[in-house]
Amino acid sequence: MEILYHSTRSKGNPVKASEAILKGLSEDGGLYVPEKIPVLDKTLEELADMTYGQVAYEVMKLFLTDFTEEELKDCIRRAYDEKFDTEEIAPLVEAGDAYYLELFHGATIAFKDMALSILPHLLTTSAKKNQVKNEIVILTATSGDTGKAALSGFADVEGTRIIVFYPKNGVSPIQEKQMVTQKGKNTYVVGIHGNFDDAQTGVKQIFGDKELAAYMDEKGFQFSSANSINIGRLVPQIVYYVYAYVKLLKEEQIVSGEKINVVVPTGNFGNILAAFYAKQMGLPIDRLICASNENKVLYDFFTSGTYDRNREFVLTSSPSMDILISSNLERLIYRIAGNDPAKNKELMAALSQGGSYTITEEMREQLRDFYGNYASELETAQTIHDLYESTGYVIDTHTAVASCVYQKYKEATKDDKVTVIASTASPYKFTRSVMNAIDSKYDAMGDFELVDRLSEISGVDVPRAIEEIRTAPVLHDHVCDKTQMKQTVKDFLGI
Repeated sequence: MEILYHSTRSKGNPVKASEAILKGLSEDGGLYVPEKIPVLDKTLEELADMTYGQVAYEVMKLFLTDFTEEELKDCIRRAYDEKFDTEEIAPLVEAGDAYYLELFHGATIAFKDMALSILPHLLTTSAKKNQVKNEIVILTATSGDTGKAALSGFADVEGTRIIVFYPKNGVSPIQEKQMVTQKGKNTYVVGIHGNFDDAQTGVKQIFGDKELAAYMDEKGFQFSSANSINIGRLVPQIVYYVYAYVKLLKEEQIVSGEKINVVVPTGNFGNILAAFYAKQMGLPIDRLICASNENKVLYDFFTSGTYDRNREFVLTSSPSMDILISSNLERLIYRIAGNDPAKNKELMAALSQGGSYTITEEMREQLRDFYGNYASELETAQTIHDLYESTGYVIDTHTAVASCVYQKYKEATKDDKVTVIASTASPYKFTRSVMNAIDSKYDAMGDFELVDRLSEISGVDVPRAIEEIRTAPVLHDHVCDKTQMKQTVKDFLGI
């Protein structure tokens, strides 16, 4: 059954999966959504006997229906290989009263690798399928992790260039070092004076610039996106929720059909949306627990029905969640608005113009599957400390936000279903915050001293991604104002 994709903001012509991946964003500024969510066509028991790559094929073939079996399997094989430091790709670790789904075993030790290791292959395959002659320019804003994962995925991929914008003082030292040391003749990294929302808004404006698009085409270039707004990012994320469930089933921690809860530390809303889509496909998920840090725009939305970005922007120890405009939420809004592009467009216009919108009671009724809460900086640190003290297991700051919110959820609901927490980054990516949480005495140490000490106390080897940047030279030192992003792009392309 063919699945086509259309924009959340108009009833225009639907496109095939490969076209949606190539475009990234619809011409009207909307996000591509599948006409309907396909249902899993293999039983949970059948899936339980499969490797990660095999599960990936069974899930992704249902969404990417214009890819041949050979094309899709080739993309999966190239993505989930020795770049990951474990054959399992996404191990499940039991610690305390939950299972942590470790999504950080890829090249850049964050969950973005799960999708960004396959996106370059999906994109170049899509370009061939659609006879694209232009060079594809990947344009991305990052709050920390997407940037490095995208750079790593696209570095020296033929027929592509990649430009990453990040908030100059809004990412961790390790995150910044990972980006600015990135090799590859086709890579370009730029720090902007501003926050992540400024970077994301600037990228969206460049995507929406028709005049620039025509000029680029004339010069042999076209834009595409590696941000989580690209459906080629979202579909691979569905896979690991299915994999986690059938792994629990195989290990006899649950029986087939038993419902589990899923907790996701959430910024741009793509990762938890993937869990929602997995549920729509028939995966037995009960509650989707949305965990925010002190930038609690999503918690307030789930509590009040009003999405309001008019607030102070807080820099936290979980920077990948320091976001006030959760782009992927639009896909959920579109769905609860009855797949009505006009209603969705009206709400998005209100967000763009006044910074807020309020959904109807009928729409709120459809959010019953979601629970939202947040963790303060103090609570986040305490959670890292307490879990380490009681189990010896070390988690990063983003995962700690999720773990803390899960405890609040349990307290509020007394629900003790088996629960999977998406562990979205390695503690090595936020070493200082993690080690300070465990014991404040570590604050006197240097960044790489802390890395070695973390290895000692956790019993986990220092990941390759960290070893590589210890002595790596800085290759990117570009900085620009948020108003100069378009010109910076043109300069890099030499047009």
